[in-house]
Amino acid sequence: MDTDHLIIGGGAAGVFAALTAAEYGRRCIILEPNEQIGRKLRITGKGRCNLTNNCTQSEFMEHIPRNNSFLYSSIARCTPQDIMYYFSNLGVPLKTERGNRVFPVSDKAQDIVQALALELKKKKIPVIREKVKSLCIENGCCVGAKTTNGKIYRAATTLLATGGISYPATGSTGDGFRMAEKVGHTIISPVPSLVPIETEEVWCKDAMGLSLKNVSLKLYNKNKCIYESLGEMLFTHFGVSGPLVLRASAHILDEAPENYYLKIDLKPGLNIEQLDKRLQRDFSEMPNKAIGTILRGLLPTKLIPVILLLIELSPETKAHDITRVQRQALANQIKNLPLTIKAFRPVEEAIITRGGICVKEINAKTMESKLMPNLYFAGEIIDVDGYTGGFNLQIAFSTAFSAGTAMALKDI
Repeated sequence: MDTDHLIIGGGAAGVFAALTAAEYGRRCIILEPNEQIGRKLRITGKGRCNLTNNCTQSEFMEHIPRNNSFLYSSIARCTPQDIMYYFSNLGVPLKTERGNRVFPVSDKAQDIVQALALELKKKKIPVIREKVKSLCIENGCCVGAKTTNGKIYRAATTLLATGGISYPATGSTGDGFRMAEKVGHTIISPVPSLVPIETEEVWCKDAMGLSLKNVSLKLYNKNKCIYESLGEMLFTHFGVSGPLVLRASAHILDEAPENYYLKIDLKPGLNIEQLDKRLQRDFSEMPNKAIGTILRGLLPTKLIPVILLLIELSPETKAHDITRVQRQALANQIKNLPLTIKAFRPVEEAIITRGGICVKEINAKTMESKLMPNLYFAGEIIDVDGYTGGFNLQIAFSTAFSAGTAMALKDI
């Protein structure tokens, strides 16, 4: 036997699982084809590394749109506060920002990766630069893995932590899904999640670069609102992006995003009646001014011609010429600016993958396969994902902690 525990994947989940098992004096080997560990970790949080979210366990679960019950045990055993304590002890000062997002004080993801790399060296855990081709199965149990160069690494337990399919340039190419499927696991079709959205509206290109803050975004499937949240979003040359849009994308449950549409409430602090009164007041105070000019005090300049076009009202129309019906239509458009979804942006632009190994086939306490003894999973390869804000990295750490602990405590 080459090692006690074989870790396939040198990302956040794989490295943390190895370090966890090593705390029990176990021998671990990490197989990672990239030149450095944590390649995807280096680009998270736009290079700042949104490490976790400093919230309670119950609040955490509210940010996991699917299969959150699967995570109860692992999050309870390795909380966001545990991760903050762990990295602080490794010498990485942390800070909590808006939305309880946790970052290194330095704003450098590299500091997190370096801390993990130093810990691997301290624990004498080798990282071997080889790509795994397949799992090795003997007598109905996983006994290790075979690399693309034909070498076999034997181990008492094996962990698959190869990530999903987002950011494939970092090495997340779906290899783990294929290996798991080959030994009998069901793979929930992986699709991009937390991904920007392309829209049918050509005017989005004219609004490119416009960032909206404190707006409300609603996602509809047919006539049913399935998601609503307050926050920030951004217009781009292809459609929309930003935190609100990325979170909404996580609720588009099939591979036909064109079945959904969005509505933006540009003034969520006012109900429709209050907004109408605000418009009446502005119009009465400036009766001889053009509507396009008056609205500059209420709306972003780039959106004024868009909204007026949608209600078929010229920007040059004087306030005193606007009818009650037109004014009410204007208020309704401000509260319900529609966007028609055309498609997701490519998976290369997705923050994470939705889908993966079916959670029904994994022991939620140990992360061990229910179908293949001595095979474990951690991180994005599992069909669990959260919103932006540090939740997905915490999932990686928590599932890795459960897997690493269970592997180390297993009789071998």
